[in-house]
Amino acid sequence: MNRNGEILNRIEELLERPCWVIDLLPYRVPEESAGQYFAVEEHFLKDPQNGRLRQCFAQILLKLNCYYDFLVYLNDGETVENPSPERLEETILQNRGIVDIVLKEAMIVVRHDDTYMSVYDPDERLLNILKPLAAANGLFLWKADQD
Repeated sequence: MNRNGEILNRIEELLERPCWVIDLLPYRVPEESAGQYFAVEEHFLKDPQNGRLRQCFAQILLKLNCYYDFLVYLNDGETVENPSPERLEETILQNRGIVDIVLKEAMIVVRHDDTYMSVYDPDERLLNILKPLAAANGLFLWKADQD
């Protein structure tokens, strides 16, 4: 199996693991919520709000890369180990498709059509780093399957 095949297999494995999110909101919006979740989400997916949100994501990832090696898998099949800070930031700000970032035993997924980043199978150390990084950018970290 080639390297990309191995990476894709690892990504598929991690997608089945517990998931946390780095989000605009402090917890999941209940289905029966009277609020305007979808209208607000659409608002944040448009510029200039989307650009600011992607900048927050990039800041978190750049700082996290100081603690962890990154293997970045781009939706065009390109794989980059520890891209330069400029390239990593540009990749997130371009907001095209899906960017999978595989850490040692976890993965962060940034999708162009989401207002959050998904964090698969984080250990306590990773969560302890991500929580203040998210908070410093006005975002929240919470477990995806919590109510």
